[in-house]
Amino acid sequence: MATVEVTFTPLPVHVRTARLVATAVARRSGVAESLLDEVRLAVGEACSRAVEAHLRHCPDEPIRVALTDDGEQFEVVVTDAVPDAGHAGPAGTAESNGSSAVPSAVPAGFGDGLAVIDGEIPLQLPDGVGLAVIRGLADDVQVASAGAGTSVTMSWKRGPA
Repeated sequence: MATVEVTFTPLPVHVRTARLVATAVARRSGVAESLLDEVRLAVGEACSRAVEAHLRHCPDEPIRVALTDDGEQFEVVVTDAVPDAGHAGPAGTAESNGSSAVPSAVPAGFGDGLAVIDGEIPLQLPDGVGLAVIRGLADDVQVASAGAGTSVTMSWKRGPA
């Protein structure tokens, strides 16, 4: 079982690197070419979700990404260090704990995922949207407590060898 691990500072610019690494490792692991965009998008969404949570709650803690090929499936685990109170449970319930760290201009109930319009205007998406997107892209998704934080585990079946 081959595993690649990446740890990065919670900055939005590092999400792109995580997506590129995940796509390269997935390709090398034998994930079908037609699924590589799904891998890239799901990993990007999971990492963006973790970055946003870290910037609110623990900006000095790194985000961890583990990419594993077990011969039958390709698995990516994105782990953050944010206490459970700042995340969704398996059903995709609210991911924000209503912390005062959320800018007052952002309506209550918004905070999972950041969209940028015309490269400048940040727009917050409703809680749970990030996990819903991930669930639509991966074959299997699990959200679980991981020590003091949360892990999002995504997996895809490998193509024929």
